[in-house]
Amino acid sequence: MQNILASRLKECRKEKGLTQCQVAIYCDITEKAYQNYELMTREPKLEILVRIADFFDVSLDYLTGRTDEKHVSK
Repeated sequence: MQNILASRLKECRKEKGLTQCQVAIYCDITEKAYQNYELMTREPKLEILVRIADFFDVSLDYLTGRTDEKHVSK
């Protein structure tokens, strides 16, 4: 899961044309913490992962690799 999470975080960030610092500011974490998530050296707590998913407008299942669908079907 960690490899998928890291690659999807980076992919979502690049799709929006954002820096790691911009994502970190929105999620109220340090830039270093966010860098660690993309580098697979740390895993975010659930609360932070939810903020990141909301920011990128994707589901938690997508970020963690449980599905390839970015959005939850309603």
